[in-house]
Amino acid sequence: MAAKAKGKKVQRPEKPTPKPAEKPAEKPVEKPEEKKPEKVRKKEKGAYTRYKVDASGLTRLRPYCERCGPGYFMADHGNRFACGHCGFTRYKRP
Repeated sequence: MAAKAKGKKVQRPEKPTPKPAEKPAEKPVEKPEEKKPEKVRKKEKGAYTRYKVDASGLTRLRPYCERCGPGYFMADHGNRFACGHCGFTRYKRP
């Protein structure tokens, strides 16, 4: 390390500061606030969509999952039934 001289101040040349260009004061342009479209909520389906009421009593419209057991209905996808809980798929016979 180099030894520093004590008591001596090193003078540095001053840098010229640039003067800001004068511009006429402009008002900020106000943009009209855009309203966000409201989210469309799907209508929730109740348990009544999974059963059919007959004179003889209740009948299930969709099967339960074979892996998960009672309480887990399988979704009807046209050519197959699928469980949303475990992913089990059972294909319908043609």
